[in-house]
This record gives sequence, C-alpha cells and structure tokens, in this order.
Amino acid sequence: MSTVLVVEDSLAQRQMISDLLKGSGLTVAVASDGVEALEHILKSCPDVVVLDIVMPRMNGYEVCRRLKADPKTQNVPVVMCSSKGEEFDRYWGMKQGADAYIAKPFQPTELIGTVKQLLRG
Repeated sequence: MSTVLVVEDSLAQRQMISDLLKGSGLTVAVASDGVEALEHILKSCPDVVVLDIVMPRMNGYEVCRRLKADPKTQNVPVVMCSSKGEEFDRYWGMKQGADAYIAKPFQPTELIGTVKQLLRG
C-alpha cells in the first residue's frame, strides 16, 4: 500500500485531498506546514508528497528544495498543489524539483491520476 503525505495548512483542503486519496485506495498521512512535513518525512518516508506552497513556518518551495537536496529523500516524487496557478508559479515549482504541479481548484481525477502516475514512476 502506497503512502501519500499531504502537506496543507488549510484544514478543509487537507481533509478534502486526504479523503480523495483515501477513496482511491491510498494510505494518507498529513502535515499542516513545511516544518511538520520535514519532521514526518525523516521519521517515515512517504511514497509521494502532495505539497501546498503558501504555508506558515516554511513554504512548499523550501520543503521541495530540501527533499530534493537530501540523498535519502531526493527520489520521493513531489506534487505541488497550489492556488498559485500562473505559468511562472508552475515553472518555479518545477525549478525547485517538483515532479508535477497542479493548480487549485483542480479536478479530483487530475490529482488522483497524477499521484498514481508518479507512484508507477
């Protein structure tokens, strides 16, 4: 069973994304900001990280950079999922090492399809 870490500071968004992923047969762990996410990843490495960008304490760009810079976590796929939907935001997310970028609001099938594609990697 694959585990997805959902990193999202909005409780409603975190719940919605978690429910979607659980509904498609995945195990879900959650973190409410970047610092909590990194602590979780060090304890138990997920198969995929779904990462918001705008969060307190540490933003998604920084979390992604740190994951991709660490040999232990550099191969963990990262899906940036953000309301920052401009082309530049997408470009910048990919420059930080993200494997995929989904703009909110998104279609549930887009998120699930992207995560499952990265799991097959």
